[in-house]
Amino acid sequence: MGKPLFYEILEKPATTCAIGICSAIWFYIQKSNIGYSHVGLSYEAALEGHYWRIITSAFSHISVLHLVFNMSALWSLGVVEQLGHLGLGVQYYLHYTLVLVVLSGMLVVGMYHILIQKFKLEYFRRVTAVGYSCVVFGWMTILSVKQPSSKLNLFGFLSLPISFAPFESLIFTSIIVPQASFIGHLSGIIVGYAVGWGLIHGMNNYWAVTMLGWTVLVFVFSLKRSGTFDLNFLVIEPVTDPSLPSVRFFAAGNGRSLQMSTLPAAGADLV
Repeated sequence: MGKPLFYEILEKPATTCAIGICSAIWFYIQKSNIGYSHVGLSYEAALEGHYWRIITSAFSHISVLHLVFNMSALWSLGVVEQLGHLGLGVQYYLHYTLVLVVLSGMLVVGMYHILIQKFKLEYFRRVTAVGYSCVVFGWMTILSVKQPSSKLNLFGFLSLPISFAPFESLIFTSIIVPQASFIGHLSGIIVGYAVGWGLIHGMNNYWAVTMLGWTVLVFVFSLKRSGTFDLNFLVIEPVTDPSLPSVRFFAAGNGRSLQMSTLPAAGADLV
């Protein structure tokens, strides 16, 4: 007989939070009639500077079947949080979840670029990716390298050897969810192997916080520049020296502001 759900939640706090966030976002999307084109990641959107979509696409699901599959797999993969004695654990899980979200999203765009520019497959200009699958497939792959004797349980009755789970699941999802992003899943697997084999390593609290800070900055500034949402509190305008841009955060009732500047020699944007 398995452990009560309450105890499993305590043992998998980060996984529980991720499932809660994805489920809440799915509920909001359904209630607000938001389409995948509003939150998903596509090649054209990336060219337009919508870098914020790397984050929103990862946590958004349109199909309830897609959500259930991803969250069921993620719950099983939460065992990573319990393997602190193997060098994994909660901190490892949090650090490399951030890596998987950011790098797999960037890799998706890079693969779209190659398919479009090198192989002239214009179809991929119109493909929009959504879902937490990149992270799920990444953790499947990492666990298959770190703990090959583990099992992946799906929907509470389907058990797969973790060693083959990434590619078995890749085929399985392509069959039951035909519109699932093969490129997105494959990107998660590639980044997962890079982490599992030690090609990407050395994440600690300092680098995780640094990476998170830059991710938040790029998210906010690209969201502002895209004009998708009206962020009235954020103003980007020139200062005395027109060659240096300034960013100011206004707060009602006071004159405090935060300014940031950068050299424009290479044509850099504040994104």
